[in-house]
Amino acid sequence: MRALLFTSGSPFARAVRIILDEIGLDYERREEVTTPSVEQRAAAAPTLQVPTFWDGELTLWESGTIAEYLLSTYPQRAVVEPPLAPQAFRADAAWRDKLTFSTIQAFGTAATTISQMKWTGVTIDENAHLERSAQKLIHILDWLEDHLVDRNSGFQQGWLSIHDIFLAAHVRFVQARPLGVALELKRFRKVAALLDRLDERESFKANPIWWWEPGVIGYEPDGTPIYGGET
Repeated sequence: MRALLFTSGSPFARAVRIILDEIGLDYERREEVTTPSVEQRAAAAPTLQVPTFWDGELTLWESGTIAEYLLSTYPQRAVVEPPLAPQAFRADAAWRDKLTFSTIQAFGTAATTISQMKWTGVTIDENAHLERSAQKLIHILDWLEDHLVDRNSGFQQGWLSIHDIFLAAHVRFVQARPLGVALELKRFRKVAALLDRLDERESFKANPIWWWEPGVIGYEPDGTPIYGGET
């Protein structure tokens, strides 16, 4: 039995779902549109976060850990170019790959923090930590732009890496939500080109970008949120 617990809007979970599709694994989708109680979430993971992935007797949480497990456990790949990388971190560039990935995940954490705080009514211009988080997004993009070889390559040349997937999920998350953050991707031409290519990949199309705010109970076919009480 394989299953993935996730919330509709999580960019971390979207990245894991894309990887599952790239590998071609069947799994049960345990999708949450609204946030459950602490007790319900704690039953899945002590971090009270999603995604959580079950594979037989094994339970995993933290999206990067799940991604690394999937790549190292399942060698099959969908027939598409470039193929999904055979490993999360290359043996001859392990520390560079790990640093790049942790930097991308820091981007995702900053972005979701801004989003979650906005739900509570706290905006970037009202909070010094959120303002610094928004600044962090731009600095990370600048650093990542310098670490891409050219506009035709991802972070592991010749492969679709988890770095590519998670960066795309996080950046498109920011762009899809009214967070008050202007990423100005025109400044980051290599990053923008990578994301545009990935948007056309079937695994990305099959796992579209949703957003979630309190009161959202579902989505229109085009992704428009449906709020409770609307007819």
